[in-house]
Amino acid sequence: MAAATFLFAACGNPSSTSTETPAATEAPAEAPAPAAPAPAATGTADVTLNGGDDMKYDLTEIKVKEGQTVKLTLHHTGKMAADAMGHNFVLLAQGVDLSAFAQAANAAKDNDYIPKDKAADIIAHTKTIGGGESTEITFTAPAKGTYDYLCTFPGHWAMMKGKFIVE
Repeated sequence: MAAATFLFAACGNPSSTSTETPAATEAPAEAPAPAAPAPAATGTADVTLNGGDDMKYDLTEIKVKEGQTVKLTLHHTGKMAADAMGHNFVLLAQGVDLSAFAQAANAAKDNDYIPKDKAADIIAHTKTIGGGESTEITFTAPAKGTYDYLCTFPGHWAMMKGKFIVE
């Protein structure tokens, strides 16, 4: 019993021999966790999104920081022309019904498949491009949350969509 008491007392004794130093144990508690994300939010998020003749984006999830400047470059990696296999990027506001928006976009050929009466539902969008073309937009990331993005060219939204996550 005396030996067990001695062992327990030695474990709590700061002068006992240990492989850990007090500084190493305390360092993680002193590091300020919130300071790390701040620099990323002030920089620009460069996002490259590719879409080809297979009607798929290469990214189905994009993550950025709230308030961050987003520079999005859309590349059409296919060969087909914009009138046959056009692609765009449309970032929707939270709560917008993806299917209903896409259906409205089908009728907006005269406006690059961007429905004029749904402007309030859109945070940002590119123009529609064809094979071998690229386009770029710059916008400010919205409030924290998850948003939908899609290609509004007729019939593409079912496969060409993703989540835009703002942290």
